[in-house]
Amino acid sequence: MPKTLAAEFDTRREAEMTVEHLTQEHGIDPAAVAIVPVSGENSAGTAVDGSDNENAGDKAGTEPHPALAGRLRVSVETDEALADKVLAAFATYGGRSVA
Repeated sequence: MPKTLAAEFDTRREAEMTVEHLTQEHGIDPAAVAIVPVSGENSAGTAVDGSDNENAGDKAGTEPHPALAGRLRVSVETDEALADKVLAAFATYGGRSVA
């Protein structure tokens, strides 16, 4: 029977790495995975990471500091056989508030 598991992440990179791991390493259908903002705040995450770094890209005419505010939730609809692998991927990439 399918079940939905979810965890919250501080950075978009952590959320995306989790999804990449689940789809590429464990064969979970990408259509069964969602990344959504936890609240109505900016969905880039709450911590600077990857291209959010102050000097990353140095694009003319852009803000030097990203507008970071909201956490991201990754939810996965999966069967019981893969539940432990989903939970392990959440933990590996810093997922919190696992449901």
